[in-house]
Amino acid sequence: MKKLSFALMLAASALAFQGCSNGQKDAKETADSLNKTKDTTTNVAATGGIAVDQGDAKFATDAANGGMAEVALGKLALTKSTNPDVKGFANMMVNDHGKANADLMALAKAKNITLPATVDEEHQKKADDLSKMSGKDFDKAYVDAMVDGHKKTLDLMNSEAKDGKDADLKAFAAKTAPIVKMHLDAINKIHDTMK
Repeated sequence: MKKLSFALMLAASALAFQGCSNGQKDAKETADSLNKTKDTTTNVAATGGIAVDQGDAKFATDAANGGMAEVALGKLALTKSTNPDVKGFANMMVNDHGKANADLMALAKAKNITLPATVDEEHQKKADDLSKMSGKDFDKAYVDAMVDGHKKTLDLMNSEAKDGKDADLKAFAAKTAPIVKMHLDAINKIHDTMK
């Protein structure tokens, strides 16, 4: 009983100390922190437990963050772009990443992983910057963001598919990686036509 009390007191102190830090966490950082407190190696009864390794939980929050950003930026491109190729790609982002996001949310719920409710500060800044643009400036910035984002997402999916510990998350990453690769190939073709 003393060990449990000490562990709870230590956790409360850590949360209080964290609350005193400068700046506010974005949704992804908050989700990552919540997942760390659900570590099954400590006390499942007190924490609620998490059904996966911390690395797999971080993969899930990173993938959710990126997926939500792809959908949000895709919706923005559907309203701001005048380029039919960009609009077609944006529509594909909304549909494909929307489906992947739903699949990931179901997996996360089953494994007690907290996912971010909104995109992180970096992706929100990108959306804010893009929303101030129009015409060819918007199209070029959006395409550049999609090339960069899909390279990072493909690396994330390939890494989890190869090195992840949770079989379901590995399978999700392995299933999603070829779709992300197809997106990267498509956006690179659009990028090449804009030079």
